[in-house]
Amino acid sequence: MPTEDRTLAALGLDVVPREHPLEYPGAWPRESGLLDGDRMLPLDRWAFEDRVPVISIGSNACPGQLRHKLTGAGITTPLPMVRARVTGVGIGVSAHVSLMGYVSNSPVATPGRVSELFVLWLDARQLTVIDASEGVPLPHGNFRRAWLPAPDARVELPDGSTLPGAYAYVNRRGVLHDGAGAPRTHPGQRPLLTNLLATLPRLRDLFGTTPEEFTARASADRALCEKGTRLFAEEGLVTTGGLERYVTPPGGAEQGAPSDPPRT
Repeated sequence: MPTEDRTLAALGLDVVPREHPLEYPGAWPRESGLLDGDRMLPLDRWAFEDRVPVISIGSNACPGQLRHKLTGAGITTPLPMVRARVTGVGIGVSAHVSLMGYVSNSPVATPGRVSELFVLWLDARQLTVIDASEGVPLPHGNFRRAWLPAPDARVELPDGSTLPGAYAYVNRRGVLHDGAGAPRTHPGQRPLLTNLLATLPRLRDLFGTTPEEFTARASADRALCEKGTRLFAEEGLVTTGGLERYVTPPGGAEQGAPSDPPRT
């Protein structure tokens, strides 16, 4: 590949999980970069004082998905994506079935453990769009944006500097557990759905026997997705993710969050 070819397609980053649910969470970049239209460009710094830092757990770290969300709202401004070492926050499995046809990632507390995650630096308009895509403005939306303060969430940037905290989208419905009460990890969409369908007869009754049938039936069927979400709770598969204490009701200030966008 020519060194100057920085398109998402050339980099293998153009997949859109909203259009291909079994590809969720989509391809993540190998390194930090600036999402600018359909290109990923190099970054010359890691922190942006005029933007808000948001830890990405799932498809919000997929440039193809981000481009799809933002351009759909008429937004073309560049978006910095910084690969960071995050201590105290890991990837679990949301306890809900998404209208997009997949079971998404969800942040969970992992005290003392380090995860390689992306921090999005969002301007005000971008933040509004991403909030809406996660259901934040809705009374019964699946996620709430919560401020995770340091040192509970230690976000180390590539130059070794750390942030005073960052936002994350915490699932208001909880997360799936591993059978022993601890949040389970997300192995990828296809293996996750294969396992859930194999072990839950009632889920097969609703969504079929294969991941392909699951995504086809779940996509855009709100009533069916709500039945699947209730089934997780009725089967005793749901636990807390450990970050709920940072969530406040819609319109309230996140615990520990400054009144203005965080400054580094």
